[in-house]
Amino acid sequence: MDRLNGPPRLMIVSDLDFTMVDHEDPENLSLLRFNALWEAYYRHDSLLVYSTGRSPTIYKQLRNEKPLLTPDITIMSVGTEIAYGEPMVPDYDWEQHLNLNWDRDIITQETAKFPQLIPQSGTEQRPHKVSFFLEKPNSLEVIKALSESLEKHKLDVKIIYSHGTALDVLPKGADKGQALAYLQRKLKANGRVPLSSLVCGDSGNDAELFTVPDVYGVMVGNAQEELLQWCAENARNNPNIIHSTERCASGIIQAIGKFSIGPNVSPRDIKDWGKCRVNVLSPGYEVVKFYLLYERWRRAEVEKSDQILQNLKSSFYPLGTFVHPSGTEQPMSKCKDMMERLYGDKQGKQYCIWLDRVSTSQIGSDAWLVKFDKWESTGEERHCCLTTVLLNTKQAEEGFTWMHIHQTWLDGLETKPRIVWFL
Repeated sequence: MDRLNGPPRLMIVSDLDFTMVDHEDPENLSLLRFNALWEAYYRHDSLLVYSTGRSPTIYKQLRNEKPLLTPDITIMSVGTEIAYGEPMVPDYDWEQHLNLNWDRDIITQETAKFPQLIPQSGTEQRPHKVSFFLEKPNSLEVIKALSESLEKHKLDVKIIYSHGTALDVLPKGADKGQALAYLQRKLKANGRVPLSSLVCGDSGNDAELFTVPDVYGVMVGNAQEELLQWCAENARNNPNIIHSTERCASGIIQAIGKFSIGPNVSPRDIKDWGKCRVNVLSPGYEVVKFYLLYERWRRAEVEKSDQILQNLKSSFYPLGTFVHPSGTEQPMSKCKDMMERLYGDKQGKQYCIWLDRVSTSQIGSDAWLVKFDKWESTGEERHCCLTTVLLNTKQAEEGFTWMHIHQTWLDGLETKPRIVWFL
């Protein structure tokens, strides 16, 4: 949060599974649409928050499997754990708050009396979360009996049942909504109240997000009946909560447009850059747009035309340098020739590029330094490098000139010798 100079323009708080991430979309098209939108328009002045039922262990597994952006804040384990930034620094004040009237040993003893409760894996048993699988036909009876049993011990706990399969016992002061309310208080204390907030979910354990005051809310198009029913009973007359017609991350984009809280056309939705004009000269938008063109070029989704090659040539400063992650250097003037040779080499393959953590700083009246993680994925193989680009407007008739590109591998994510890595 410290990277922002003032209040966030927008804070998106989103569940992951079947909200931000569509597990029925093997090419991750909706997620990649959101990624491009966020990095082009929002990363520099807004906050991205993930709110997931996953523990830190399986949250990290998901990040290794899907093209998820790095969030500013991660709420995990159904609101019982909060962490900040890429290093995931824990919020110990929140953990102390949850200790009040919480006795994990008693909860473990009482839940053991119900054979219908099948413990989830050890990674999902957390300091303030005890988790089970429970079949839907038994759910109402078991939840009622378990609640009565725990009440006898005067514990302040709650039971959350979601997806028709998962039961979590949590401190009464913990859930996704109360974790978000805590973050709001923290932001307010630091003079960083977001100008707009959008919460996004698909299942029962997301319901509490929609109870937080002064937020917009979207139940994505594939939301489960348990959440839709909750909304019908508790938020029927709230115009700031909608049920989108689009699935998962595409539903989030749809909600941004519906509530008019910011740009909602993803750069991935623009098919012809020549007919598109962006009103604001944005270095973040520039790098996102370039690498989308680069992806389409290698997938042969754009025509191999002299016009595109000429535009590329004019975008690169001829006396500039491209530093490959291996450390080798070549003049920017040769980048056009390399691009021409790579046309269509990924055609028919599950190949995509996404940028993460785009940050920009103006270092002169007409010069910008842009830093980001550039990811490439082909099938299940993923590689990433930290990329720094020097952009200039003085050298360009319109838009930006790429003066210098420098890349370094992120640990463990370098390519193998047989794989072509360029730009």
